[in-house]
Amino acid sequence: MDIQYRLEQKRKVLKDFPGPRSLELTARRAAAVAAGVASSVPVYVADADGGIIHDVDGNSFIDLGSGIAVTTVGASDAAVVGAVKEQVEHFTHTCFMVTPYEGYVAVAEKLNELTPGHHAKRTVLFNSGAEAVENAIKIARVATGRSAVVAFDHAYHGRTNLTMGLTAKAMPYKYGFGPFASEIYRAPMSYPFREENAQITGKEAAERAILTMSKQIGADQIAAIVIEPIQGEGGFIVPAEGFLPRLAEFAKENGIVFIADEVQSGFARTGEWFAVQHEGVVPDLITTAKGIAGGMPLSAVTGRAELLDAVHGGGLGGTYGGNPVACAAALAAIETMDSQDLRGRAREIEATVKERFGRLQAELGENGIIGEIRGRGAMLALEFVKRGSAQAKEPDAATTKAIADYCLKEGVIILTCGTYGNVIRLLPPLVINDELLNDGLDVLEAAIRAVA
Repeated sequence: MDIQYRLEQKRKVLKDFPGPRSLELTARRAAAVAAGVASSVPVYVADADGGIIHDVDGNSFIDLGSGIAVTTVGASDAAVVGAVKEQVEHFTHTCFMVTPYEGYVAVAEKLNELTPGHHAKRTVLFNSGAEAVENAIKIARVATGRSAVVAFDHAYHGRTNLTMGLTAKAMPYKYGFGPFASEIYRAPMSYPFREENAQITGKEAAERAILTMSKQIGADQIAAIVIEPIQGEGGFIVPAEGFLPRLAEFAKENGIVFIADEVQSGFARTGEWFAVQHEGVVPDLITTAKGIAGGMPLSAVTGRAELLDAVHGGGLGGTYGGNPVACAAALAAIETMDSQDLRGRAREIEATVKERFGRLQAELGENGIIGEIRGRGAMLALEFVKRGSAQAKEPDAATTKAIADYCLKEGVIILTCGTYGNVIRLLPPLVINDELLNDGLDVLEAAIRAVA
């Protein structure tokens, strides 16, 4: 990669971490910000570039989280910054539903081009992943005249009332916030590491889910099946090969809209533009956000023209949906992903991480704490189990947290996830250089050894 970084790409943690300015801001926050908003890192950002985050006290952290897969091109990509500055100088908002502008149309054209399938497509823009998922379901219900929606075990689709209903994990996402939207059903997911029958194939796991849908709902009552091709908050679960294609086939056979939630897995993150492409699946609708716009708030629903055009005029939209500044950022971010071959870079990161931690897993042995290493591209996970529980695969959330805490103290930001809280997810910016990536992985390996 030929990338000129604005900030020095080196880790540095001072002895008084977290420093006095961060502590001061923490006190101000406690008096001003709702307690329900939690942060995993106790420092405050002053600057960020490439794979580095600087805090207000002079510490420099290696970023292996990308703001939860948002800053794929880095937190201050020159092309994104330039596009934002240029757009801001002209206008920041008019509302596309009132006075439209070319940027919205250009983003729609680009998404219609990049998303899987050669059929006629349409796109509508929103602000967040949850908005995109919710609107995809609205579209599916209008187009089919049906109401039932199927989501899966371990799913995460957002924090609005409808998307909380789709989300599987109660704490912290759903606890106390009900009742949730009706006509939402859950089917069993393919989770190869935790299957009771280790020999079950992806197609067989899909048939299990199809049986649940057919018996508990009825195929002719289902408007949409919504699924993350690689589950995010649930633990970066990659379903067994054949699972997604069979579900898509079932949907097509029964007039069900197949929605791929690519909010976290999209835009070069897995080594392809979209994760469904690894198995050649063409969804009817695809939802995107996070990495789409280099950190600016933007999301989209893209899919078959006849589905999106089934909605009456005025039925889709929102005041800020497709904001002109976010659209400018998206076009620049996508160009950076393409020109820097960040899909290829994601595959390089995957090879580095899997080879390195595969060796460590083998060294620790079958009764070690690394249960599984999985993922695609730069969307990777290590699932931790209690020592000596090779057969039971007993989740170990405490060890996972201890590893994350160790890394943070050494200047590396990593994120945890998983239904059982026992998964470390690696989401480095795809523009991170090898030296910085390996430094961060050195710290992670040392953390694992320290607790193992």
